[in-house]
Amino acid sequence: MYDEALGLSRLRPVLPSPLQPAEDERFARHGVTLLLKRDDLIHPDLPGNKWRKLAPNLRAAAGRTVLTFGGAYSNHLRATAAAGRLLGFPTVGVVRGDELAHRPLNPSLAQCAADGMRLHFVNRATYRAKTSPAVLEGLLSLFGECAVIPEGGSNALAAQGCTELGRELRGPAGTVAVACGTGGTLAGLAAGLGPRQRALGVPVLRGGFLGAAVRDLQQEAFGAPAGQWTLDDRFHFGGYARTTPELHAFADDFEDRHGLPVERLYVAKLLYGLTVLAGEGAFAPGHTVTAVVTGRPRTPGDGQPPSDSR
Repeated sequence: MYDEALGLSRLRPVLPSPLQPAEDERFARHGVTLLLKRDDLIHPDLPGNKWRKLAPNLRAAAGRTVLTFGGAYSNHLRATAAAGRLLGFPTVGVVRGDELAHRPLNPSLAQCAADGMRLHFVNRATYRAKTSPAVLEGLLSLFGECAVIPEGGSNALAAQGCTELGRELRGPAGTVAVACGTGGTLAGLAAGLGPRQRALGVPVLRGGFLGAAVRDLQQEAFGAPAGQWTLDDRFHFGGYARTTPELHAFADDFEDRHGLPVERLYVAKLLYGLTVLAGEGAFAPGHTVTAVVTGRPRTPGDGQPPSDSR
């Protein structure tokens, strides 16, 4: 298998990831069972949906240089750079914001560079047009033959990779919930679940674009809509990388209750949203809700991304 040549199997991912009960009276008082799907434990450098979305793209890249996109604090860029270091292939990160080229690298980008990623800073107008043929052709002329992976790693291959998450959770009727940025995880998760299950996406960005993105990804990946899924866009707390004291207090409390380190930009918003929904009676008594923990908190040296990073 090419996985052996590439080295993916040598990284020893924890698959299937653990499924843990979380006894929480905010759910129990409504007759709802909360489970945590610990995808954050899959791999220390490629946790959660980063592994599930990157692995099929890396197989397709077959050792070629991987070129991808992200903001100054992008978890996707960091995971791609780490994969390049671990598996021995070159990586290029196209970073939003040409003003950053003349500043010291923040800890996140410094880690990308330490892992061997070549960083290429572009202005924000160019970044917005990153999928246009002209911009892509310019990048490929600069860096040569590359396997291009989109921002956030979400494409048809990524959605196909995330179907395994749904398959690992197949069972009786229930809801499986995930925080969403670019929609690839939700698209694949819904496709992999059983016929009486549904996926719930909690967007962490404003804008109302995610439904169309998920539908487009499913069409590209599976040729048709796949599985049952819905979105609840009330819990973005102002947009990507935006948090509030209320959200931090909730996350601190959840950590104390369950001994789970809670990542703030995705996972905290998901868990907060599920707690609100349980209180609203959105889940019938006897229902099981599984929250997918897609990542871990940043280490203290990473710093906090500014509100416009992504």
